Amino acid sequence: MHIGCPTEIKPQEFRVGLTPNAAREAVSHGHQVTMQSGAGNGAGFTDADYTDAGAAIVETAPEVFETADMIVKVKEPQAGERKMLREGQILFTYLHLAPDPEQTKDLMASGATCIAYETVTDERGGLPLLAPMSEVAGRLAPQVGAWTLQKANGGRGVLMGGVPGVGPARVLVIGGGVVGTHAARIAAGMGADVTVLDRSLPRLRYLDDVFSGQFKNSYASAGNTIALAREADLIIGAVLIPGAAAPKLISRAQLSELKPGAALVDVAIDQGGCFETSKATTHEDPIYDVDGIMHYCVANMPGAVARTSTIALGNATMPFMLSLADKGWRQACEDDPHLLNGLNVHAGKLTYFAVGKALGIDVLSPALALKV
Repeated sequence: MHIGCPTEIKPQEFRVGLTPNAAREAVSHGHQVTMQSGAGNGAGFTDADYTDAGAAIVETAPEVFETADMIVKVKEPQAGERKMLREGQILFTYLHLAPDPEQTKDLMASGATCIAYETVTDERGGLPLLAPMSEVAGRLAPQVGAWTLQKANGGRGVLMGGVPGVGPARVLVIGGGVVGTHAARIAAGMGADVTVLDRSLPRLRYLDDVFSGQFKNSYASAGNTIALAREADLIIGAVLIPGAAAPKLISRAQLSELKPGAALVDVAIDQGGCFETSKATTHEDPIYDVDGIMHYCVANMPGAVARTSTIALGNATMPFMLSLADKGWRQACEDDPHLLNGLNVHAGKLTYFAVGKALGIDVLSPALALKV
């Protein structure tokens, strides 16, 4: 198979879809790899690193899209990239379609087969291709939250760990999954007073058993959420419903109940955000003020630490990428129902039910899509 990897063009996205190690593995399996020149620069990989791995280098994205059987990326294809997709081509990347009807329509119109990292599953019910970036984003969230809290950035001017005689920041993490757990660990490590909310009692028991000495946890009822939010200096939104739009956990009206200058960090912004006032921002202009509450809603947080993120993502995606290349997408998905769960679009049809529900689009069963 001919595998192509273009340079990411989303603002301040420095990651790359293939590491040199992944390119070397694909070449060793007998596949051809084409990289756009400079694609790895933001993550610290040179064109020479890729040519040493056996990949070819071309100058432009159209050259990659025109020749490749499978496009491997990091972020969802932008409008110009979607126009270059063609019928029968495989797209393997993050998609986050539920809050993005325009992208969904374009991918359906392209005729391409689109497999989303974020809905591939594993035998434990986890999301193995989302988990590495969730870990990165979770660990970044307290770091950027602490920065947002600084007075020069519009925040309350509260130091996460406090100092002797002055209490630490109060941090509320909504969601106790991968993002929330990593966020809570780092915030607690910075000395903050941390509480994690979740609706799963088994998850709360796990957090209590493993981390009870580091941070507190509580049940995420609506009343409990706003009560704790009123006392928080920093609120981290870390709720995920796989493939679906994120639920809105704090409304605009409730902002008036928060502390002036409190910071909201919305890690769920790729799925539409979990605060009603959330809107996607970039690393170049990451924060904005709504009613005196500072919002940090960067849609590609892991891009800020591009080298760590690229290597972590590449470690996770490489086995699936090789399976798709070795077997073709149909056989690979037939052999692996967890990879089949990643199928979101095929031959003009939407194939992921949560996205169809969110956007009001009829869905073709993935199992039936294998026969189309």
